[in-house]
Amino acid sequence: MMEIGKIQKLKVIKEKDFGIYLSDGDKADAQGVLLPKKQVPEGTKIGDELEVFLYKDSEDRLIATTSKPKVTLGETAVLEVKEVSKIGAFLDMGLEKDLLLPFKEQTHQVRKGEKCLVALYVDKSKRLAATMKAYQYLRSDSPYHTGDEADGFVFEINPDIGAFVAVDGIYHGLIPKKELFSGYRVGDEVRVRVTRVRGDGKLDLTTRDKAGSQIFSDSDLVMKVIEEFDGVLPFNDKASPEVIAREFKLSKNAFKRAVGHLLKEGKIEITEKSIRKIDK
Repeated sequence: MMEIGKIQKLKVIKEKDFGIYLSDGDKADAQGVLLPKKQVPEGTKIGDELEVFLYKDSEDRLIATTSKPKVTLGETAVLEVKEVSKIGAFLDMGLEKDLLLPFKEQTHQVRKGEKCLVALYVDKSKRLAATMKAYQYLRSDSPYHTGDEADGFVFEINPDIGAFVAVDGIYHGLIPKKELFSGYRVGDEVRVRVTRVRGDGKLDLTTRDKAGSQIFSDSDLVMKVIEEFDGVLPFNDKASPEVIAREFKLSKNAFKRAVGHLLKEGKIEITEKSIRKIDK
């Protein structure tokens, strides 16, 4: 059975001046589906098999294309908003016809030029549509292991849990609450490192480098803040995690590693109530 929203192999059954008709051999679809002439590969003849994607054109007719869509049925992708209309937003899915994202399927009102994570589904009118309620569509079978790096897209933030990230636009990922020090926003595209692969296949992530290399940039950051306080920080390395997060956007452990590094290099001294820069 030919399925809308999916890439499938179909056989050429008829040729016309305006294109060719394709079928999977199912008697219910005996008339086949049209592949417009401009989409037909040169040299194609009756009996050949072509890999095509099925969707509905502007006149609501099922049609085939050899163009590769950016998302297929039941899958997710990060797509750009091309236009916003009275019925919703239209997204670039890589085809001649844009993909409708109805207002009721938006988790926030999107704007032209914005990128958003969506899943592709078939609506009640048997047309393809997008939804931003995509969490359930994300996959948990990523090829990544602890320490691997990947590209991610922040699609939801829960202050009590963390930032939900679509890794490569298709896999479940989370930057836990303890890592939320950089002011992430929905729509941010981030480079992430896998810190843990959970038992269910979902990924815990961080945007920070491994501790050994991150310590240098953290130390520079701490020293910069100390200098902004005229060389005397009004608290020491025993400050609360909340104070450290507010002033440095670092975890307490990362802050203590950076302070220890600066202390070892002789750049600071720690008193009962402060951290002081040592002028050389």
